[in-house]
Amino acid sequence: MTDFPVLQSLGYILFTAAVAVLLLRLARVPTIVAYMAAGIVLGPVAGVLTMTESVNLIADVGIALLLFLVGLELSLDKIRGIGRVALLGGSIQMVVCGAIGWGVARVSGASAGTAAVLALAVTFSSTVVVVKLLGHKRQLSELHGRIAVGILLVQDAAVAIALTLFAALQAPQSTGVGALVRGIGTALAGMLLLAGAAALGARWLLPRLLAWVRSSSETVFIWSLAWCFLFIVLAESVRLSVELGAFIAGIGLAQLHVAVELRRRVQPLVNFFLAVFFVSLGLHLDPASALSRWPLVLGLCLIAVVVKPAVLFLTVPRFGFDRRSAFLASISLAQMSEFSFILAALATAAGVLDSGMQSVITVAGLITIALSSYLIVSGESLYARMAGRRGRPDAVPGAAEAALDRLEHHVIVVGMNSLGVRIVEELVRRGEAVIAIDTDPTKLMRLPSRTLLGSVDDLTVLEEANFGSARLVVSALQIEDTNNLLAYRCHRAGVPVSIHAYDLGLIEELKELGTEYIMVPKHDGTRQLALRLRDAGVLD
Repeated sequence: MTDFPVLQSLGYILFTAAVAVLLLRLARVPTIVAYMAAGIVLGPVAGVLTMTESVNLIADVGIALLLFLVGLELSLDKIRGIGRVALLGGSIQMVVCGAIGWGVARVSGASAGTAAVLALAVTFSSTVVVVKLLGHKRQLSELHGRIAVGILLVQDAAVAIALTLFAALQAPQSTGVGALVRGIGTALAGMLLLAGAAALGARWLLPRLLAWVRSSSETVFIWSLAWCFLFIVLAESVRLSVELGAFIAGIGLAQLHVAVELRRRVQPLVNFFLAVFFVSLGLHLDPASALSRWPLVLGLCLIAVVVKPAVLFLTVPRFGFDRRSAFLASISLAQMSEFSFILAALATAAGVLDSGMQSVITVAGLITIALSSYLIVSGESLYARMAGRRGRPDAVPGAAEAALDRLEHHVIVVGMNSLGVRIVEELVRRGEAVIAIDTDPTKLMRLPSRTLLGSVDDLTVLEEANFGSARLVVSALQIEDTNNLLAYRCHRAGVPVSIHAYDLGLIEELKELGTEYIMVPKHDGTRQLALRLRDAGVLD
């Protein structure tokens, strides 16, 4: 047996998760559901793993980094123009669902404190599930995706306050009313201190620091993780949960331009800790205790999957949005949150919940996440059926706005050196729709075209630029491997590509990779390129 049980536990978790994903993929089961199934098999079914100290360590680190990554997704730019529906619509949804959840819990015999925790747990939706599934469908930038993310941001602000309150309840000195009030005041002050530090850091410190190390993506990544753990330490020092500290650190980074590239860099880390987090949830599940309270589990599931979407579907159109966007946004939020599990754990530690009620929240959360995953994946077909039964297609005023965000028949220019900048300026002058890509944010400033931060070595960058619908891809880079990979990908996608052959010895290899247009010396790059592509019928 290994001398490092944490590695053995991690091996069990990852192997079982991988097998579950492979087996359930044939049934088109979402990966999140497969992870939860793996945890249930490892824990309650087979008894291979229990919530030992090593498994708890993995889960704790996973939750902290997971919430850091959740915070990274919550850029205020994503909710530009929908702040009113996010704030008011999200608040209405939380009040209605919270009130119904509290009533259902009280009818089932729960105490007032337990009912309050259950109400909070059913109120919030999962940022992880929504961002992962909508991101996979490339719908985060569409109108309904932005509405969903905006409401999630409001919910996350509310849950941050709830986490702070439960952290105050866990303080050893919180025995009397006066001590409890002081503890809550101290916790709220600590949260405001962390939020202020994150805001100041994002405004004054981080831009200068990351600009200094921007030439190395790996260094930016390490510095960002250092920022995360700095806030974890700060949160512990003011007696707040480490999850809240990591979450606030992520939100601070999310407001920076470099966050786009950083999110791509940490995506493998996201997938890893998603697996660890959801598998660990199944490990400490007590099905017997939860099933003995099945009416309460059923009530929480109905609130999350039926009542919550219904409230949003009725509310969102009141703010001037179309019914299709309202429908897709509402079913995206039809689940309980990863924050619900954290709240349940904190409430149990504070003595507000017993272990049985914690299992109720866990089971209800797993069921609603599984159901909502199918709803999100099938959202378009569900809406088409609903609109068909109503006998009329829905007008989609938000569709035009969403279409503007998806460039088509455009030109992608990679590498903003002097040649790349001149190509962009010339093409824009000729009336072409252009998107410029570079790994250095300072080189993208003041360009007359749309810009995208990232490396085209990463296929997701090209996908975000919608390169499959581009009429041309131009590379001004002097990086042989990147140019070769770009030429290969464009050839596979059937997209014309022009590459700067800064070395004459590269011409034959570029031709073999399917490069249609090769710029030889630099002075042939701008005007002559545009003229030759126009003559070839690629450009107008």
